[in-house]
Amino acid sequence: MNVQLYTAPTIEPITLAELKAHLRLDSGTLDDNLTLTQSLAFASHAIAANYTTHVGTGVDVLGKEAIVILSAGTNGATGTNDTRIEESDDNVTFTAWTGGAFTQITTDGAGATEPDNADYKIQYTGTKQYIRTASKVLLAACEFGTSILVNDATFAEDDLLTAIIQAARESAEDITRRQLLTATWDYYPDSWPGKDYIKLPFGNLQSVTSVSWKDTDGTETTLTAGTDYLVETNGEGIGRIVLPYGESWPSGSLYPSNPIKIRYVCGWTTAAGLPKNIKRACKFASEDSYFHGARHEQLKTVIDNLLASYRLWDEF
Repeated sequence: MNVQLYTAPTIEPITLAELKAHLRLDSGTLDDNLTLTQSLAFASHAIAANYTTHVGTGVDVLGKEAIVILSAGTNGATGTNDTRIEESDDNVTFTAWTGGAFTQITTDGAGATEPDNADYKIQYTGTKQYIRTASKVLLAACEFGTSILVNDATFAEDDLLTAIIQAARESAEDITRRQLLTATWDYYPDSWPGKDYIKLPFGNLQSVTSVSWKDTDGTETTLTAGTDYLVETNGEGIGRIVLPYGESWPSGSLYPSNPIKIRYVCGWTTAAGLPKNIKRACKFASEDSYFHGARHEQLKTVIDNLLASYRLWDEF
């Protein structure tokens, strides 16, 4: 099987914080570990019937534990404050985090609301790199501000642990013959198949970027999706490129070296979406590496059992 990694994953199955918790590593004092960052400055914020006027600054929380704090001062008479948590991959485009809205703040906290002049908190459990707050103020100005408390424990061996996590992921990929998290691959079949489909390695096919081939002169032709081929993602199974009804693969002699190239994207899209047993296997594989194989035989059995049902058996 001739495949080449074109774009590597940008995230890992487990975070540094998750591995440290698994290994029971303590990094230092509570004061050293916690960082409090202001997202929206405390002030009297004017009426704004939208979530675009009173927007906080984004904070990097990737791989860390984070709590968002809403400090509510005095609401103007009848004023209401609706504050939500927003998340982003790039600190530019933010969307509301599901389950990340504070209960509405009112002067008396009557009904399904909370009273003003109090502090409130929500732990962020999403998977994006940046978070911030956005608030809507109705009927009267309201005093409030938001901060984000990040548990950013550092450890002298953080670089080592990061490398161990990557190695654990790659080991799990070798065992399961899968791509665990989003990556782009180039697959080079030697010839067009005798069947009406081409299987693509590694499972969890997200999309096919291109299918191209070269003739004996090295002239490259790119096929047209939907016309020359169809894409079957097939969930967690093996994805395929399929000929439409009545179509055939290109004819003519092929270039002697890597004549056909299929570029495609595969893998689970988020670490949170990975099956729990794969994440657990990565933790145990990391433990095995960190402690230099002190419990290798026991852990190997555990890892193999956790990954057994996710192995792909298709041949290429």
